[in-house]
Amino acid sequence: MSRLLDAVNQPCDLHGLDAAQLAQVASELREELIASVFQTGGHLSSNLGAIELAVALHSVFDSPRDKIVWDTGHQAYPHKMLTGRRDRMHTIRQEGGISGFLQREESEHDQFGAGHASTAVSAAVGIAVARDLRHDDHAVVAVLGDGALTGGLAYEAINNAGQLRTPLVVVLNDNAMSISPNVGAVARMMERVRTNPHYSAAKGEVENILQRVPMGGTALNAARRVKKSVKELVLFNMFWEELGFTYLGPVDGHDIARLIEVLKRARMVRGPVLVHIYTTKGKGYDPAEADNERLHSVSPPGQIKPTAPNYDAVFGKTLVSIAESEPRVVAITAGMCGGTGLVEFRNRFPDRFFDVGIAEEHAITFAAGLATQGICPVAAIYSAFLQRAFDQIIHDVCTQNLHVVFAMDRAGLVGNDGRTHQGAFDLSYLRLIPNITIMAPKDENELRHMLHTAIQHDGPIAVRYPRGAGYGVAMDEPLHTMAIGEAEVLRSGDDVAIVAIGATVMPAVEAAAALALEGIQATVVNARFAKPLDERLLADLGDRFGHLFTVEENALLGGFGSAVIECYERLGARVRVHRLGIPDRFIDHATQSQQRRGLRLDATGIAEQVKTVIFAGRDLSAEGALVSGG
Repeated sequence: MSRLLDAVNQPCDLHGLDAAQLAQVASELREELIASVFQTGGHLSSNLGAIELAVALHSVFDSPRDKIVWDTGHQAYPHKMLTGRRDRMHTIRQEGGISGFLQREESEHDQFGAGHASTAVSAAVGIAVARDLRHDDHAVVAVLGDGALTGGLAYEAINNAGQLRTPLVVVLNDNAMSISPNVGAVARMMERVRTNPHYSAAKGEVENILQRVPMGGTALNAARRVKKSVKELVLFNMFWEELGFTYLGPVDGHDIARLIEVLKRARMVRGPVLVHIYTTKGKGYDPAEADNERLHSVSPPGQIKPTAPNYDAVFGKTLVSIAESEPRVVAITAGMCGGTGLVEFRNRFPDRFFDVGIAEEHAITFAAGLATQGICPVAAIYSAFLQRAFDQIIHDVCTQNLHVVFAMDRAGLVGNDGRTHQGAFDLSYLRLIPNITIMAPKDENELRHMLHTAIQHDGPIAVRYPRGAGYGVAMDEPLHTMAIGEAEVLRSGDDVAIVAIGATVMPAVEAAAALALEGIQATVVNARFAKPLDERLLADLGDRFGHLFTVEENALLGGFGSAVIECYERLGARVRVHRLGIPDRFIDHATQSQQRRGLRLDATGIAEQVKTVIFAGRDLSAEGALVSGG
C-alpha cells in the first residue's frame, strides 16, 4: 500500500488533503521519524510531540510565503521532513549533513535560525513589522515550546507584540516540559488549565454568560457563581488578553481536525493571537512517553560507551560531596538539571537546588543576590548558554566582586549540536572582565580540585570543562585547594614549548610524545588558569625558547593564546607565539573527534603544526605572532 507521505515533497502538497488524510500523513511521519532518529541520533521526544502541529501548520499556512518561526528547532524535525528534506534526514547532525536545528541557508522554509530557546516571538515580531513596512499581507507564526515561556526574552517580545498589535500568531506547544519538567508560576498556571477536566465545558459556559450579561460587576458576580475551573479559564484568558492577545484554546495538539480549525480562526484575527495547544512529549512511542526526559535526545547506534565518567557526572558528584560539609553551597541551573549533572544534588538537597527555567540572565543575577548574603551559589550552565547572561556577569557579579561560581559545562567543541552550541567563546568573553578568575582542568580529577578551589575562593570564579567523558584517571585523593594562577609542567624538553589549557592538554602531551620520535623535544605545560596566568613560568619559557605554542578549544580572537601574547608584551619578552585554536568562523555539526581533527586540535594536528615551524623554519601561519620587548 502506497503511503500518502511519499507524495509530500513540499508543504503545498498538503493543501488538498482532508483531515483524515492529514492524520495519516502524521502517522507515517511519526513512524519514519522514529526510524530515522534511531539511525542518526538526535532529538526524539520533542519532535514526536510536534508532528500533528507541523502537519496542521503547513496545511493551513503557505510556507515560505507565510513565515513560520520555530523556537530552538529541536521540535522542528517534522517541519524539515515536510519541507523537502526527508531524503536527507539520514545525514542530520552529521558532518556535511543537515543541521539538527534550523538554518536559513539550509531551506527557504527556515525563516530564522535558532538553537537557543525563547527567541521565536522576538524574531516573528521583527518579521511581522517588516511585512507591515513593506505593505505585504502574509501571515507570521511563532511556535513556542519545550519551556520557551520560562525565558524572559519571550515575555519581552510578547509585551512588545501586544503594544504593536500587528497580526501575529503565537502557537504555544504546551507539553509541560523543556528537557526537564517545566518550572515556575506560569507553568503551574498552564498545568491547572491543561489538566482541568471541566475546562472545555467551563469555557462554553463562560462564553454564554458573558454574551448575555454586560461587563463590570454583573459579569464578575456571574463568574463567581461558576465552578473553580471557570475561574482558571477567566484568569488565563485575562492574562493574555490584558497583554493584547486574543487567546484561543487550549486545544488537543494531536487532534489535527481541531488544530486546523483553530489555526484558521487564528489566521483571521487582526492582531496578536495566542493558540494554546497541549501535547504529549514523545507521543506515539511508548518508551519516550514513559521517559521523555531521558529520550529527549538519543545517540546513534553502535556508539561505544566510554568507561570513564562524564565530566558533568564528576562535577555533580563532587558538588554533592562538598555541599555535605558546606551548608552555604547552593546549586542553580537554567532548565538543565540532568544535562548539567545536578540530579543527585537536587535529590539530596532539594531546599538548596534552584531550577530557574530557561532564564540564564535571571539565574546569574539571582546568584549575585544570594552571594550578597553569604551564600555560595554554583551556577551550572552550558558555556554557549551562559553567554546569554554576559551583561549580568559583568554588571551584577563582577562589578561587585561577588563570590559566584560559574560551572561551564560543554566548553569548547560540542559535536553534533553544531554552531549554536559550541562553547567556543567563554575564555574570550570572560577574560576581559575585571575581578574574575578562570580555570580549566586537564582531566576529570583536576575538575574536582578546581571546583573545591572555586568554592573556597572569594570573588567571581569560573571553571570550564568539556562535553563527554574524562580519561578514567584515579580520583581517590582528598580534595585540595589549588594555588590561583599556578600552572604545572607535565613534560620537559629543550626545543619548543607547548602551553595548553583544558581539553587540549592531554592531546598536547600525546603530540609531544610523537614529536620526540622525530627528534623534537617539547616542554608541555598545563596552564590550568586563563586568568590569572602563571607569568613567572611564562617568563622562564620566553627566555628559554624561540617558539612557543598555545593550544585551546576557544576562539583564537581574545582567547587564551591572546592572553599569553599580552603577558609577553607586558614582560617585554622576545618569543614567537603560535596560537592553535578555533578560527574566526562558526563550527558546524560533526562529531567532536571530527571537529578536532578538522581544526588540527587533536594530537596529530598539534604535532604537525609544531613540525611545520621547527622543520621548515618559517611562521606557522598568520596566527603566529612575534612578541618583542622594547
